[in-house]
Amino acid sequence: MKAILSSLCHSPAPVAAFAIVGAFWGTFAAYVPEIKAGIGASDAAFGAALLFSGLGLCTSLFVAPIADRMLGPRAMQVGAGVLALAFLLPASVPNVWTFALAMFCAAAASGLLDVVMNSRVSELESRTKRSLMNSHHAIFSVGYAITALLSGPAREFGVPAVMAFAVVALCTVAALSWLKMETEIASDEADTGALRMGPVVFWGGLITLIAFMSEGATENWSALHIERTLGGRAAEGAFGPFMLGLTMAIGRFSGQAVVDKLSETRVIVGASVLSAIGVVIAALAPVPLIAYVGFAIFGLGVSVIAPMALALVGQKVRARDRTAAISRTAVIGFAGFVIGPPMLGLAAELVSLRLSFLLIAAILLSCIFWAGRLGSAGRD
Repeated sequence: MKAILSSLCHSPAPVAAFAIVGAFWGTFAAYVPEIKAGIGASDAAFGAALLFSGLGLCTSLFVAPIADRMLGPRAMQVGAGVLALAFLLPASVPNVWTFALAMFCAAAASGLLDVVMNSRVSELESRTKRSLMNSHHAIFSVGYAITALLSGPAREFGVPAVMAFAVVALCTVAALSWLKMETEIASDEADTGALRMGPVVFWGGLITLIAFMSEGATENWSALHIERTLGGRAAEGAFGPFMLGLTMAIGRFSGQAVVDKLSETRVIVGASVLSAIGVVIAALAPVPLIAYVGFAIFGLGVSVIAPMALALVGQKVRARDRTAAISRTAVIGFAGFVIGPPMLGLAAELVSLRLSFLLIAAILLSCIFWAGRLGSAGRD
């Protein structure tokens, strides 16, 4: 715990950025039932609209490096400011088509800040020779959990979604001065152009894609499952995303301690089984309380799958190719945010939310086999 606090205290700018991104998505997850009802969307239509958030996220992955070079030390400040404005859009649009465009903008802004803040943490890791990524990603989950929890009572008291996002936006504006951070000048010595899309990147990307797909789908539909399938109130629905955020934070804070005793491959296998069990419990839950237990178990498991896959990719490629390999793996992984929410929405429309979550569990279990392929893959 002392090491975690030390790593966070020495990087206030990225910590604030991770918390801000988590806060916006936590608020969104808790307000999904209200937003969905407000635009009059069916499950399939809402899922299709969420597809645009994935497209916006993937688009930002290519734009962000250019913006980062242009903005330099102020890149996180600009990214956070754009994010604060963009998230006012999904809560104030009248129909599913404008919602889809609003989600594209919000996710693109989120992706821009996401790339920059991860780049800053990577720079700090290189400079300090310390592992920092798990603890910073845990801060995202903390921000997510806190705003999801607070959004439940806010909805019960009739606070509209746009006002809730406005409060998070005002807090973001107040924190902008913290987000300025000097950057290192990148070296041109490494020839990353020779990196091939070999088995290490492919298998690592596939595992990361499944983790992000499961995470995104469950985050976006957990509140609706509790409220519609299990008859929960607004505050009870918001507690589902809260449990996800809380347990994912715990999982990521403890991830480093686990991998010190077990290999990354074993951690991925165990986490895949654990998260699948959690999804099954949530899917078959007769009451919200049991669903919370399921989502908590899922959060603990899924929280470490992607970080461990990225770490394993980094170990298996040449040192000069490491940044490019991890970046390409992440690009494949982020496609999961494109696939997950609309896939679950379509399945919910055709069958039910319960069976949709069972589908997620089956896909998670496939990581048992992909982890073995990644573990046995050689260098690119």
